[in-house]
Amino acid sequence: MSRLTPARHLLNWRSLHWKIAALTAAAACAVTAVVGVLVHRATYDWSLTIGQQKAYRALEDATVAYARTGRRGEALADPDELPAPILGSLRRGVALTWYDDRKPDQPWMWAARVVDGEPLAVRMEMGPERRSLQALDRHIVMAALAALAVVVPLAALAASLPTRRLRRVAQTARRISEGELDARIGMDGRRGDEIAEISAAVDSMAGSLQRWLLNEQRFTADVAHELRTPVMGLMTSAELLPDGEVTDLVRDRVRVLRTLVECLLEISRLDAGAERADRVPVPLGEVVEESVRRTGLQAAVTVTGAPVVETDPRRLDRIIANLVINAHRHGRSPVEVAVDGTTVVVRDHGPGFPDELLAHGPQRFRTGAAERGRGYGLGLAIALGQAGVIGADLTLATAPGGGAAAVVCLPERVQRG
Repeated sequence: MSRLTPARHLLNWRSLHWKIAALTAAAACAVTAVVGVLVHRATYDWSLTIGQQKAYRALEDATVAYARTGRRGEALADPDELPAPILGSLRRGVALTWYDDRKPDQPWMWAARVVDGEPLAVRMEMGPERRSLQALDRHIVMAALAALAVVVPLAALAASLPTRRLRRVAQTARRISEGELDARIGMDGRRGDEIAEISAAVDSMAGSLQRWLLNEQRFTADVAHELRTPVMGLMTSAELLPDGEVTDLVRDRVRVLRTLVECLLEISRLDAGAERADRVPVPLGEVVEESVRRTGLQAAVTVTGAPVVETDPRRLDRIIANLVINAHRHGRSPVEVAVDGTTVVVRDHGPGFPDELLAHGPQRFRTGAAERGRGYGLGLAIALGQAGVIGADLTLATAPGGGAAAVVCLPERVQRG
């Protein structure tokens, strides 16, 4: 499962933190662009209106002077210089103004009319207005960039507040999934928003799950404890039966029942956290060899060096015995046990662990046998629980070349060889 620390979270561009910041930046850019276009357009229209007014006044003054003196003067343009759009309109007797931007660096505003059959026109330079508009556009862009430089960090900072709370929810959910059932998010006085509702729902779910599991553990322990006395009575009674084939079958089934009850009691103690390791320095190779020998099953044991570890030999014996029995029950011979340093590997040459077991771990009361469904029952569950008590890591994997491999890594507290 992937976990992101706060520092790595900031480097993850897919995180909600940066998506909120990017959305804020995009919204700010969109608003700035709309405002910039509106301001540009309004300023442009205003400059055209001012230019038209100036051109009309200049045309009025030039027309009065032309009517009084009969001469065009410097204000009126030569008819031969008039652009085609103006000449076409004047021929129809229409007075007009026309913005001439054929030369973007030197725009003009024309005003023209017909007086006594003569076309009269003046033009006003619009270069200053064009340069003012360009300067305004530059200032808008610079102001937008400055605003983004302030808005984006503030948006990222503001986004970190809800995303920090969401990360806390995710971290608590992971702790619960890993078995820490008393983990809670807590409201921190915040109520009413969606994250607070999620936090309350997760806390409520964790509380219900914890109560359900505790009730299940108590029920399992009570059932196993109540069964222990009658099972012991059955064992005693079976030993008093006369020898025979039926008696051997009864004794075998009673032993199986007794083993199941003992396993249930052991699992209930492991679930309740009542087990404590009694660690002492032990020769790892000798302990493993003795454990394999007591199972009465064939397994090749190889020991590299003479490793010594500090652990609980009784619990280690329980782990190794369960793994060897499980390898014979659900795998195929040969079963090999290798001790190298503080690592013990139990391998068989069967079909290997099911994918479901590798993904989710051992499932109680589910075995790899076809008639009992998939999974690996109580043996692996007990081995995993005892490994946790002594601080060892138990990893289940598929061995190179096929077969199931269970790897026990003991803590390196005392290591001599």
